[in-house]
Amino acid sequence: MIRCICIDDEPLALEMMVDFIHKVPFLTLVASCRNAFEAYDVLDSNQIDLLFVDVEMPEINGVQFVQSLKNKPFVIFSTAYKKYAIEGFELDVIDFLVKPFSFDRFYKSVIKVKETYNLIHNSTPTTLKQLPPDYLFVNADYSLVKVIIPEIAYIEGLKDYIKIYLSGQQKPIVTRMSMKTIDERLNLLGFMRVHKSFIVNMGKITSIKKTRLFVHESEIFIGDNYKDALFKALGLDIPEEN
Repeated sequence: MIRCICIDDEPLALEMMVDFIHKVPFLTLVASCRNAFEAYDVLDSNQIDLLFVDVEMPEINGVQFVQSLKNKPFVIFSTAYKKYAIEGFELDVIDFLVKPFSFDRFYKSVIKVKETYNLIHNSTPTTLKQLPPDYLFVNADYSLVKVIIPEIAYIEGLKDYIKIYLSGQQKPIVTRMSMKTIDERLNLLGFMRVHKSFIVNMGKITSIKKTRLFVHESEIFIGDNYKDALFKALGLDIPEEN
């Protein structure tokens, strides 16, 4: 539900606005106010999503009132004077209703609010739980060993096992896993299969010599079936055969 208040110093106009709000299922009227001071009190003690604000009001007009708000809800201006439209849109209001307006016109305005409100509140924020983890656990030495994915330099396949080589660590982690399984796990994380027996961290490649690449001191052969895709991914020209 969208919680709203309406502000208008004209009793009949305020009554009509209240009636229109009650006809819309997704609107909840928190208060109807005759001036900006009453509205300030409501805003101080309530969470409000939408303001219906008359522009021509004594002491503090609608434009001044909206300008004074630090945390501005959605705003729909209503007035008999079209000249305020530019000021209204400069304040990034949702819509501008020119009196007298029909319920149909009013409803079109609040639909705009509903669409924007839903877009904001139904968007799923990115959280740590939703991000793919930057680690994986593998069985090694009779334990579940945590492997930090960005620290992987390359992976070597050996029948039903793989060797995971980490940067700055000479001894690899050996675990029972197929190359296909680990390739699928790392495929979108900056890793690429360059040989039937090797997967490399693209960011760790230090140099390339035609059919070989180097990850620091380690030399890895590039398979014929993987060469074109590798050079294309790196934005390099495919070397000509001798």
